Amino acid sequence: MIHERSLSVQDAALPRARTAARAARRAPGLRALALLAPTLAFLLLFTYWPILASLVQSVRIETFGSTETTTGLGNFVRLWEDAGFRRALVNNAVYAAGTIGPGIALALALAVGLQEATGFNTALRSVVFFPVMIPLVAAAALFSFVFLPGIGLIDHYLGKLGAAQVNWLGNPDIALFSLIGLTIWKNAGYYMLFFLAGLQAIPQDLYEAARIEGAGGWARFRRVTLPLLGPTFAFVFVIALINAVTQIDHVVVLTKGGPSDSTNLLLFYIYQQAHENYDHGKAAAATVVTLALLLSLSVLSLRTLERGTHYES
Repeated sequence: MIHERSLSVQDAALPRARTAARAARRAPGLRALALLAPTLAFLLLFTYWPILASLVQSVRIETFGSTETTTGLGNFVRLWEDAGFRRALVNNAVYAAGTIGPGIALALALAVGLQEATGFNTALRSVVFFPVMIPLVAAAALFSFVFLPGIGLIDHYLGKLGAAQVNWLGNPDIALFSLIGLTIWKNAGYYMLFFLAGLQAIPQDLYEAARIEGAGGWARFRRVTLPLLGPTFAFVFVIALINAVTQIDHVVVLTKGGPSDSTNLLLFYIYQQAHENYDHGKAAAATVVTLALLLSLSVLSLRTLERGTHYES
């Protein structure tokens, strides 16, 4: 009798134990969701909702304050027929090519040269990273004096070498390259940090093994360092690509897209259409095209770079 009563008590306790176990398993998930809720709300409000609004606006036109739905892709047709958009697209392609490749190469060279943790190298790292801490607007204002024709810092030293004065921001042929130089100076220190972290994560045993096998410095760099920096290259490349499309503060401060639209980039073109021409349909269409290009290039770049990437197990 006592045995049967104990069995019944155990049987009654089993469902309660299972319920408590399930609740305990759900609790971490609920806590995680509660912790993620502010970030998710921020993303929904300031990232995904604007993207959705741009998609909706891109198929509408505004006439005298009233919104009318277009038939088909009218805004996208008008966008492609706009020579200013095509010029901005080409300018941004040149700007991206000029800032991504040289910027990453400079950052890698700085990281390799400053990877030894000495007092001198630490000081130099701080100097190289200092431009990153300056807001891009302030950096552009600073470079407005550097680029001044005749009396600017660059022309001052070029004049000592006997070179002629150059209108760095007023010449359509070189204005975009002046902005490229500013961008490389501004971002190189930021990219350098990622390469420093990647270099420090490479096991020193691999270098010792390569040295024992007779590999020189260049061979060790080419066969050990570069392959193991694959994940870092992929990440930095995508960050640099995003920066090449989204950073326009220096354009607003220094050139406002001129001269002759030679420095008009995609994001500044969108700003002009929305806030100067009040053509919100075309601005939304340009936003959608820019986002699609950025997403496609980012995914393609990651897949291409990761084919030759070596991950440490």
